[in-house]
Amino acid sequence: MPAFPYLLRGFRPDAEAFLKNLRRQGTPRRVHFMELYQDAEVNEAVAQRFELARGLSPDDPDFQIKKYIATQRFLGYDYCSVYVGGVAFVYNWESTADPASDLKRESRSWMNEHRGPIGSWEDFEKYPWPDPKKIDTSALEKFSRLVPDDMCLVGHSGHFCENLVWLFGYETLCYLLYDDRKLVEAVAQRILAIEDAIFTVYLQFPRVQAIWHSDDLGFKTSLLLSADDMRHFVLSGHKQMAAKVHAAGRLSLLHACGNRAAILEDIISDVKFDALHSFEDTIEKVTDAKQRYGHRISLIGGIDVDFLCRASEPEIRRRVRETLDTCLPGGGYCLGSGNSIANYIPLDNYLTMLDEGRCYGEGK
Repeated sequence: MPAFPYLLRGFRPDAEAFLKNLRRQGTPRRVHFMELYQDAEVNEAVAQRFELARGLSPDDPDFQIKKYIATQRFLGYDYCSVYVGGVAFVYNWESTADPASDLKRESRSWMNEHRGPIGSWEDFEKYPWPDPKKIDTSALEKFSRLVPDDMCLVGHSGHFCENLVWLFGYETLCYLLYDDRKLVEAVAQRILAIEDAIFTVYLQFPRVQAIWHSDDLGFKTSLLLSADDMRHFVLSGHKQMAAKVHAAGRLSLLHACGNRAAILEDIISDVKFDALHSFEDTIEKVTDAKQRYGHRISLIGGIDVDFLCRASEPEIRRRVRETLDTCLPGGGYCLGSGNSIANYIPLDNYLTMLDEGRCYGEGK
């Protein structure tokens, strides 16, 4: 079992330095980490393995939040992720048994790609649209009270393309873009109104210093929609939300899986995202992205998930060092996975990535 000598040293977050790094204001003094999320099974395994709930009472109504904060601090993050409640969409889910070997959950789910809950104007009128007036801020309030001053909060929303795909079903959406664009437009406007309300709520909380726009846009070789349709139906919403975030002095971060090459200039120059995330080796390595356009937008992650699943400890440590050698100078890079820390990534491999990042600059 790896020793993780640097991970076990203890860590003091520095949210101010973390945000300065994301703004590309010079090479940071140390490596900062960032993930879209870690699966709950991963966080629970870390908390149990390193006894991070010691001193916390399970009877405390804030026990889970306090344990999560302790886990984030232990792992070396300068922030905690937060979510609003009360705005759940209804989708057509499919599911199967979870294939993960160790940190298994009951099932793994995905969206029906053929048909979603909306396929006609009648479906549109009957759909149980979330009510923006019923946004639940209780988690935001608790985190704002409990998170230490040396950490900040990062909100999550911005599902413009994803909600179009999930509400229609990808196949149905493709047909409707030809057969009934007015219906697609109507759904897009409903999504925008809900997202606007969510972003407005996040920005009412000063501890929220950045917001992930989490919105997968493509697949291995292309976008899910044409570049023009992506600009009209998707990026227009992101642009409005990014402007709102920037007006409040906060940061807009884009997580988007897929090949984004056709709209990369829009992402950087038109929407003006502060940082870009999700790098898959078969599409674009983060080191290549740093050299091509890392002086114009910050980059997050890039330690490929497939690599993290399969690589040995020495291979992971070597790749982390090589990635940091290229991406850290000048700032604008946070170390992390190419996508997220799923429960099927071997826990020791994840911890090795973080341990090597913690020691970078000391032992390289």
